[in-house]
Amino acid sequence: MLKYTLIHPKILEVIARAGHHGRILIADGNYPASSTLGPNAELVSLQLMPGLPTCTQVLEALLSAVPIEEANTMAYETTGQYALHEDPPVWDQYRGVFKKAGLPLELKPIEKWAFYKAVDTKDHVLTIQTGDQQRFANLLLSIGVRMD
Repeated sequence: MLKYTLIHPKILEVIARAGHHGRILIADGNYPASSTLGPNAELVSLQLMPGLPTCTQVLEALLSAVPIEEANTMAYETTGQYALHEDPPVWDQYRGVFKKAGLPLELKPIEKWAFYKAVDTKDHVLTIQTGDQQRFANLLLSIGVRMD
């Protein structure tokens, strides 16, 4: 039996093959995951029902199994029907998860269309599609180096 919080076999398979700088996208339920995969990426669809699992739950599980050195969010829109005027609440959840894990990571937002391009790279190894309904919950993680 695994000691990680993360026990999903396909996700473990992909991250075990991935190396330094590999990218993992935790996508919210609105993200166009099937049409934005990088050429080497696998898609794992975890949408159980609207709202489950959340991106934060997936992040917690991933951090139990893989070192992360960078975290990029999709920058929120400030005009239009999806506009926000401050960071989405989910970003504070991510910050709390990083802090709890002892990781000094800062969220680095990437403009929406540039975010799609950042995902569509050969380093993108995995997208985990969630049922999360929070706006701008997408989180692109870069795998770090195991130091122990």
